[in-house]
Amino acid sequence: MIANAPELPYVDIAQQHLSIKGELMEAISTVLDHGQFILGKELEKFEGQFAELCSTRFAVGVNSGTDALVLALRVLGVGPGDEVITVPNSFIGSVACIKLVGAKPVFVDVGEDYNMDPNQLERAITTKTKAILPVHLTGRPADMRSILAIADEYDLIVLEDCAQAVMAEYRSRRVGSFGDCSCFSLHPLKTLSACGDSGIIVTDNEEHYEQLLILRNMGLKSRDDCFYWSSNSRLDSIQAAILLVKMKYLHEWTEKRRKHAAFYRESLKDLSEIEVPNELPYEKAVYHTLMIQTTRRDALKAYLDKNGIGTSIHYPVPIHLQRVAVNLGYEAGSFPAAERQAKQILSLPVYHNLIPENLERIVQMIKQFYKQ
Repeated sequence: MIANAPELPYVDIAQQHLSIKGELMEAISTVLDHGQFILGKELEKFEGQFAELCSTRFAVGVNSGTDALVLALRVLGVGPGDEVITVPNSFIGSVACIKLVGAKPVFVDVGEDYNMDPNQLERAITTKTKAILPVHLTGRPADMRSILAIADEYDLIVLEDCAQAVMAEYRSRRVGSFGDCSCFSLHPLKTLSACGDSGIIVTDNEEHYEQLLILRNMGLKSRDDCFYWSSNSRLDSIQAAILLVKMKYLHEWTEKRRKHAAFYRESLKDLSEIEVPNELPYEKAVYHTLMIQTTRRDALKAYLDKNGIGTSIHYPVPIHLQRVAVNLGYEAGSFPAAERQAKQILSLPVYHNLIPENLERIVQMIKQFYKQ
């Protein structure tokens, strides 16, 4: 046990693998035996299953969620001189990808659901706008109907950042099925996770799919025929084999997190000092994170930590206020909703193998804090 670690950690990756460790080791052993470590049959099978999961025609495994976004932007023709509209409250990778292809990120504020506020979109569109990049933050779907309507009106590309939202649904459609391309992270902390960095891109466009296959492989159409200057961004066979095992449990694990979220929502509804995430009737959130809001966030976090309960903050400094973003021209106050949320959000444990006693303990400690 790590010194000073919470008795009930915010995440427990090792514990989550215990029940399926035998299957994981068998899958890894199979890859070791056949020796096809790069672009092997496991990857092809996983890509097929993931495309089916998202109700898209194609899926392309890559080495990270950030690379997925970079390659998708390249395929969609976004580059120097273009602007891409996105949100300032996500992980830095959601914006780094835009800069890495030479384009300019333009931010709009978010709503109470932590996602892009469509009412802010039109005022951010200029003659240089090429794409909209909504992020389904926390695993809750963004308002894709409104976003797509604006994109259609202005003839803009839509690239979904689904890094936190595998299996999330909006109006009975899985996220990832709305954009021209859509990108997922399969990082170890995600709800469908590899045992290392991994990502995947989905699309219905066959031309984009064929180009992505080449771009992820150093731009090589074949070993001796290079089409593009590109990088090595392949999802290897061992990670694909691990993901295939976890795909079998994905629905079960997702439903458990949803039940945990419902427990928090019901148990904390009478605490006026706390805002607990809700769901609209046409949404199905998957709770990569379960974020509450409270004006006494730091004190509550310290209290829970003192009592052996781990929490996290996603994310304390909005992207437009990071030092790397100073040249984008934004300042404190530019996006009031995102900045207010950043000071109030606190992520509670929500991983699928939390037991009821753990959930009850977390809720009890929160209630005790507010009784003081």
